[in-house]
Amino acid sequence: MAQTRVVDLAKELNVQPKEVVSALSEMGIHLRNYQAVTLDDATANALRKIVLNRLEAERAAAEAAAAAAAADTPAAPAATVAAPPRKPAEKKPSEKAKRPPAPAAPAPEPKPAAPPPPPEVKEIELGDSITVRELAEKLKTEAADVITRLVSMGHLATVTQTLSQDVAAKVAKQYGYTIKAAKAPAPAAEAPRRHTVQRRVVSRPLQPRPPVVTILGHVDHGKTTLLDAIRKTDVVSREFGGITQHIGAYQTEIQAQDGPKRITFIDTPGHAAFTQMRARGAQVTDIVVLVVAADDGIMPQTIEAINHARAAKVPIIVAVNKVDKEDADVTRTKQQLMEHGLVPEEWGGETIVVEISALAKLGIDDLLEMITLVAEMEELRADPGAPVAGTVIEARVEKGRGPVATVLVQEGTLKAGDIVVANTAWGRVRAMTDDRGRRINKAGPATPVEIVGLNSAPMAGDRIEVVKDEREARDITEARILKEREHRAEEARPRVSLQDLFKQMEAGAAKELNLIIKADVQGSVEVLRESIHQLGSEGDEVRLEVLHAGVGNIGESDIMLASASNAVVIGFNVRLDPKARRLAESEGIDVRLYNVIYELMDDVRAAMKGMLAPVFAERILGSAEVRATFRSPRGAIAGCMVTEGVVRRGSEVRVLRGKETIFTGKLSSLRHVKDDVREMAAGFECGIMLDGFSDFQEGDIIQSYVVEEVHRA
Repeated sequence: MAQTRVVDLAKELNVQPKEVVSALSEMGIHLRNYQAVTLDDATANALRKIVLNRLEAERAAAEAAAAAAAADTPAAPAATVAAPPRKPAEKKPSEKAKRPPAPAAPAPEPKPAAPPPPPEVKEIELGDSITVRELAEKLKTEAADVITRLVSMGHLATVTQTLSQDVAAKVAKQYGYTIKAAKAPAPAAEAPRRHTVQRRVVSRPLQPRPPVVTILGHVDHGKTTLLDAIRKTDVVSREFGGITQHIGAYQTEIQAQDGPKRITFIDTPGHAAFTQMRARGAQVTDIVVLVVAADDGIMPQTIEAINHARAAKVPIIVAVNKVDKEDADVTRTKQQLMEHGLVPEEWGGETIVVEISALAKLGIDDLLEMITLVAEMEELRADPGAPVAGTVIEARVEKGRGPVATVLVQEGTLKAGDIVVANTAWGRVRAMTDDRGRRINKAGPATPVEIVGLNSAPMAGDRIEVVKDEREARDITEARILKEREHRAEEARPRVSLQDLFKQMEAGAAKELNLIIKADVQGSVEVLRESIHQLGSEGDEVRLEVLHAGVGNIGESDIMLASASNAVVIGFNVRLDPKARRLAESEGIDVRLYNVIYELMDDVRAAMKGMLAPVFAERILGSAEVRATFRSPRGAIAGCMVTEGVVRRGSEVRVLRGKETIFTGKLSSLRHVKDDVREMAAGFECGIMLDGFSDFQEGDIIQSYVVEEVHRA
C-alpha cells in the first residue's frame, strides 16, 4: 500500500500543510508534528475529498458574495437615472399626473424581497434507517460527498450501507436540513414502550406471585444439596463432580399455614470459574439465600456473594449449613457475618439467620417459612394478563432441538405458539417445558420454563417479550441488530475512571465513585478501606463507595463485578491475572496497581480535584515459558517457547516462578536458532538472556513488557 506524506499531499492540492492537518483533526487524528507523518491510501483519499469540498465551498461562497454585491450596485442607478430622462421628455402636463402612481409601483416591490430566507429552511423525512445512496438522493448531492462527511465524523461507509436515523440526521444537518421523523416505521420503538405499559398501566388488580429466590455461597458449602433437600429430588447426581455446572431454575410447592405456596429457586454455581453466572442469577431475584458452612465460616466467594446481593438491592436470608458436623461453630460464623454488615436478628440486627443441615434435612422447614415470611413482607405481585415480559436465565444450542432458552416469566402469561423477541433473537414458541421436563402450554409470573423455537440463542440476561406477528418480530430484531452494529463501531460506553472523574463531576455525570479493592493481606485491606472512607468524607461532590474488598490477585470475578457496577479496580501489592487483564481491556475497566499507599490515596484525591498528572503504565507484550537451560561463555541461556503475544529484545522483563516474581530486569539477548532477532511471536522457540540473572529453571515464565507514559486528561 502506497504511503503519502502530509507535505506532499498539501503540494498536490495546492494548499498549506496546516489545511491538511486541520482536515485530519476533523477525522479525529491529531498531530503535533506533521513533517514525518505518512498516510495510507484510504486516509489520503478521504483527506482529498474533505479539502476539495472545503475549497469548493469557499469558492462558491466567494462567487455568491460577488454576485450579491454586483446585484446591489446596478439596481440603485437604474431607479434614479433612467426614470427622469424618459418621462419628462415625452409629455409634461399629462405625465406629471401619472408620476405619482409610478413611484407607488416600486414601493410594494421591496416587500417581496423579504421572502428569500424561507427557501433556506429545508426539511427531509427520515425513517429508522436509510442507505447512503438514499440519503444522498434526499439531500440532492453525490453519494461520494455523503461518504466524505461520514468519514469526517468517524464512520467508514459504502453507498449501500445502512445508516441509523441518528447518524443520518447528523449528516443532513451539515447540509442545512431540518429533520422530520417518518410516521410509518415505528416497530423498533414498540418493544421498550411495551415494558412501560405492562409495569405501570394495569387495568386489573395485581395477583400475588411466587418469590424468586437465588441461592448464593462459597463452593461446596451445600447450595445444591439444600435445593435438593427442598425439592426432594436428586439434583446433585446430575451435576458433573457434584459442582453445579450451569444455572438451573426450579419451582417447588410447600405447605404453609394458609395453604400451599410456590417458590421459584435459582441455583447459581459457587465455583470461582462461574462467578459471572452467579452475578447473572442475582439480577432476577427477589430474595437471596446465602449459604454459609458452619465449619468453614465466611470465605472469599461468600464475601463476593454478599456484595452481588447488595448490588442487586434484595433482602438476604443467611442459611448456616452443616450445623450437625462436629467442628461446626455457629457463633463464630455469626460473628463473621457481623463483620460484613449482616447482623443476626437475635443479636439486634435485621438479618434473618437460620441454622440448617441440608444433608440431614434439619431446619429446612424453618428456612422455607422465613422465605414465605419475607416474600409476604415484600408484597410480590404481578398481572398474569399483562403483556409478557421475562428474562433469559440461560441459553444453549442442542443437537436436534436447536436454540433452547431457559426463561423466567416475570409479567403476563407465556403460551405455546406465542411469537417472542429476545434482544436480536426471535421465533415462535414451538415447545415449552417446566423445570421437571414436562410439556406445558402456558406459564405465569415467576415461572421458569425452557422454550424451543428461537432462530438463535439469546444472551443470558436478555429481556424477552411477546409480539403480535412475525413481521413485527423481524422489524424489531433488524433494528436492534443495526443499533448493536453501530454501537460496536462507535466508542464503547464510558466507564468511570480516575482520569476523567473530575470532568464527569463538572458535567454532573459522576456523583459517586465505586471502588473494588484487592490487597496482599487483610491488614492492608482494612487500612485502605478506612483511608478511602476518610477521603470520601472530606468533600460532598463525590461519594466513594467500596463495593468489594478482598485479599489476593485481581481476578476475572473482580473485573466482572466492576463491569456490572461501573467501578474502578484498585490493587495494592498484588498482580492482575492475565485473563482478568484481557477482560478489563475488552470491558474498558480502569485497573490501578500500587505499591505505596500514599500514592494510591494521592491519585484518588487528585482525581477528585481534577489534578492528575501523567504517569507511566505497564503494557504486557507477551510471555515465554522456559523449557530448557544452557550455559555459554556469555552467561546462562533459557531455551523458551513463546506462549502468548511477543517477547522483544530490550524490553523490560519479569521472571515468574509459580505465583512469585523472582527477578525484574531487561531482556539483553534474543536468538532464534543462530540468528539474533528483534522479537519472537507466540508459537516459536527462542533463546533468551537477561541482564543480571542466570538462575533459570524449567517452568519459569518470562514476561516481556514495556513501560509507557500515559497522559491523563
